[in-house]
Amino acid sequence: MCGFISIFGPAESNAIHDVLTGLLAIQHRGQDAAGVVTFGDRFQAKKGLGLVREVFQEKHMQRLRGHLAVGHVRYPTVGLGEDTDVQPFWLDYPVGVAMAHNGNVTNFHDLRRTYFGQRKIHLGSNCDLEVVLYVFADALMRRGGHPVEVDDVRVAVKEVFDRVKGAYSVVGITGEGMYAFRDPYGIKPIIFGRKTTPEGTWYAVASESVVLDVAGYEVVRDLQAGEMLWIGPDRVPHFVQVGDKPHRPCIFEYIYFARPDTFLDRTSVYEARMELGRRLGRAFQRTGLQADVVIPVPESARTAAQTMAEVLGLPCREGFVKNRYVGRTFIMPNDKARRDSIRAKLNPIRAEFEGKKVIVLDDSIVRGNTSRQMVKIARQMGAEKVYLASYSPPLLYPCLYGIDMSTKREFIARGRDHAEIARELGADFVLYQTIEEMVDAVRTAGNGKLEFCKACFAGEYPTGDITEQMVADIEQDRMAATKC
Repeated sequence: MCGFISIFGPAESNAIHDVLTGLLAIQHRGQDAAGVVTFGDRFQAKKGLGLVREVFQEKHMQRLRGHLAVGHVRYPTVGLGEDTDVQPFWLDYPVGVAMAHNGNVTNFHDLRRTYFGQRKIHLGSNCDLEVVLYVFADALMRRGGHPVEVDDVRVAVKEVFDRVKGAYSVVGITGEGMYAFRDPYGIKPIIFGRKTTPEGTWYAVASESVVLDVAGYEVVRDLQAGEMLWIGPDRVPHFVQVGDKPHRPCIFEYIYFARPDTFLDRTSVYEARMELGRRLGRAFQRTGLQADVVIPVPESARTAAQTMAEVLGLPCREGFVKNRYVGRTFIMPNDKARRDSIRAKLNPIRAEFEGKKVIVLDDSIVRGNTSRQMVKIARQMGAEKVYLASYSPPLLYPCLYGIDMSTKREFIARGRDHAEIARELGADFVLYQTIEEMVDAVRTAGNGKLEFCKACFAGEYPTGDITEQMVADIEQDRMAATKC
């Protein structure tokens, strides 16, 4: 999962400060690399491995001038996370275009073997964005010599939809304007906003509404599934519906990835997590077990822990203190990095565990690394009983749409019942949310009509085009990355 922001500012303005402000607001979506491409009279770029604050320095601000800009933070789901994979990508010729995305191209390897192989095009990276960029730019090039117009962008987006499979939200700039589009099923989020200053009107597109909030933009609306946006020299936003598939946004955004202060598809992530906690609290009541305290695993579980505790009439306590200078373990590039960082990341407060029956609540249980360590720490701190709870259901199936859980071997819940999972993790009991309760909880937080992509829980892939070869290619990618 990655994060992006693209800006179209007034003439003679500089978009770089808004872009960097936005990237800092979504640093949680990717800590592997960061990059920005701007356009004033030509494309300028700065990209590198690391956090935003590590990649960008004051000396870059003067060079990265321009009223058009696109920025990106990344963690790798395709490729090995090398410096050649850092987004955004751009072309100066035969058509000037820069691009960034969030998601995963499921037929990336097939396109590299066929579409690009037949044309003798050698890709310069292992990043799947490169195939989106070339397909899009190739269609734009065929428009002729006239300036880019909204119908040219529509044709290019249609070409991408026809050839490129998977889940992807895309933003970018040309020398004339800004474009954005959401994959035909709307799996990945993308939100449009604007602000007015004495210089004029600014437009922005971002992965989460919080990015726009922090950068001072008014949220206008989410792009719909299969919809594109083009803002050209006339500075008028043109929205065009290109795809015609059912909308299936990723439910894991509400579980883990998005910030709690974000709205996605008119649904509050904060309200969703509160409702998820309430429902899990009622589920725990039905077990007949007794507990003394609810302790969240920081950070994402805090909201749900508060409402779970309210339902149970228990205190909610910060039993783990997080070192904020250690990154999110889920999005670290391999298992060794995750395991090494967990103990450095979270330190316990003994008084909240000693002699108590504790519910340790997390957003999900994927590989079990964090959960096993949390149970171990709770025991060391003197807990009488350790009940492990997840406000999402068991993760059983690979996500092929851009979340770093792409191989079947990674899931601790696969092939085990709840009692076996508890034994494997060292817990006295493991409690999961049901799929039905999860879906209904998120719906109650905003848009009650939403249907979701929940493939990682239920094994049903909404695009309907996943092949065994795609699965094998993506698994091979991730297994190679874990060896780095």
